[in-house]
Amino acid sequence: MIDGATLPQGGDESGPDERAPISRIVAQVAASFPGERITLGEMAAAFGERSFGLLILLLCLPGLLPGMASVFGLPILILGVQMGLGLTTPRLPGFIARRSIKRADLLRLAGASSRWLRPVERFLKPRPGWFTTPFAERIAGWAAAYAALMLILPGPGTNGPPAFGTIVMALGLVEQDSRVMGIGLGVTIAGCLFATGVLVALCLMGVAAFNWVV
Repeated sequence: MIDGATLPQGGDESGPDERAPISRIVAQVAASFPGERITLGEMAAAFGERSFGLLILLLCLPGLLPGMASVFGLPILILGVQMGLGLTTPRLPGFIARRSIKRADLLRLAGASSRWLRPVERFLKPRPGWFTTPFAERIAGWAAAYAALMLILPGPGTNGPPAFGTIVMALGLVEQDSRVMGIGLGVTIAGCLFATGVLVALCLMGVAAFNWVV
């Protein structure tokens, strides 16, 4: 038991079970670190081959909350660009790798997200297809980078759609589910286009208001 939290059923203290559902893996990784805080670099090492998908998933979940998206946008942008360039494991710069999250907060995040991730995880299964090819994963990386820009840039209602689509895409990436990857990619692009449209409209309104004042 660690600070009142036990490892999920089927887990052990030797590290994450690569075959476990995503929510359980996150909880196991959090429980495997004895310190109060866990750095992104430590999580990248613990997640192994699932690093890109799980890190993007983990960083996107707070992006659904108002005012939290911009904080996690830069790490997602870096991960997305690396995926787009064809890297197989993340190479986080020091100032990103040293960013940390409280272990207790990570456990709470895993517990809260598992309630709505569980139905999705039941639908997920390895489904080889075009969207699980290396080329498609590179496209997904650039889509994640695009979504990260929309999370970083301020705009009313522009965070949720890109973040939600990226979460679905990350789930498909982790489980190598071509169908879910395709759905997530489509939702991500649609959400990003919506957010871009809102930001462009705001810019045009700002320019028109400035010209009117002048």
